Amino acid sequence: MTKPALICLMGPTAAGKTGLAVALVKRHPLEIISVDSAQVYQQMDIGSAKPDAATLAQAPHRLIDFRNPAEAYSAAQFCSDAKHHIKEIQAAGKTPFLVGGTMLYFRALLDGMSELPAANPPIRAQIIAAAEIHGWQALHEELKQIDPESAARIHPNDPQRLQRALEVYRITGKTMTELQKHTFGGLAAEFNVVKIALIPQDRQNLHAQIEQRFLAMLQAGLVQEVAALYGRGDLNESLPAMRAVGYR
Repeated sequence: MTKPALICLMGPTAAGKTGLAVALVKRHPLEIISVDSAQVYQQMDIGSAKPDAATLAQAPHRLIDFRNPAEAYSAAQFCSDAKHHIKEIQAAGKTPFLVGGTMLYFRALLDGMSELPAANPPIRAQIIAAAEIHGWQALHEELKQIDPESAARIHPNDPQRLQRALEVYRITGKTMTELQKHTFGGLAAEFNVVKIALIPQDRQNLHAQIEQRFLAMLQAGLVQEVAALYGRGDLNESLPAMRAVGYR
């Protein structure tokens, strides 16, 4: 291979990514970079299924547990941080091993980012206020009229991405689809990218595993974890951390 290797392990929740990643790290000179938009946040351990201390002792993970949940963390920030860690891992003579289920982060890092505008708090607040009055389904219908391609990709129950698509249009006058046709900064051309995807064929069994994981989270103290976050007083439902599955 004339290019350095970059290994990616992806898949849905409860597919077994962490177990496989740890097994591979034990056998090969790999170092894990987490690709998970919830595990970056501190105090969000149980609900994000963050690796426990025993797992981290066997296979350290970069880009987990380092961000205050009161602070937003974007795909662009992830790309910047991941590129920094990739260089460090290479300098140590190891292969970067990207592991996680946040496909937006994988796409941004490998295929590049489009020149989207920064968040606009007043416009974002207007969209959230409209959703509270009319519901996210109504805003999804609005997006269908503006940007049918984005509306087809974004589920009405995904307020974070729905809000962002509308925000981008209101700021720029251009659709997310139009802006995303032009990207820059992707790593795919620089590396020999090896993609491993865990895709369980038995969906019923996967759903059962997810249910068991959720019950285990409750037993481990998920309700108390969320109550502690709520009790801080500086978090609200508009923050990316608080829109994460299990916390919203």
